[in-house]
Amino acid sequence: MKLDDSIGFLINQTGRKLSQVVNHYFAAHEMTSEQWSVLARLCEEDGISQKELAARVSKDQTNVTRILDQLQRKGLIVRMTNPEDRRSFLPSVTPEGRQMYERMAPLEEQVIALAIQGLDEKEVAKLKELLQRIANNAARQL
Repeated sequence: MKLDDSIGFLINQTGRKLSQVVNHYFAAHEMTSEQWSVLARLCEEDGISQKELAARVSKDQTNVTRILDQLQRKGLIVRMTNPEDRRSFLPSVTPEGRQMYERMAPLEEQVIALAIQGLDEKEVAKLKELLQRIANNAARQL
């Protein structure tokens, strides 16, 4: 099979291209696609552990720690001691972080709209379903 016919390669290339476009649009706001995914997840699920956050954004804990350090330096998150395990921290979004999220969410939606232009609602729904099934199948292999 040719590489360009590989579903894994196509999914990977699509993800990379989307990240490049998001990074291009977000550069003026000093935000990367990696930082955005962590900030957005925390806005949706504030106060989850760093371990759970890493799983929810599909990144290893070392990368999540690095991204949280960046977001903390920007004043977008703080780390609170986990009351259940004082050796760990719970990242939490600051008011500034929430404001950044509110500003950036429409921009991210615009980027995705550009990427899926020409697809109707049923095709988009089916694409999401198929991608989720592939991700779930892959996760079961770990």
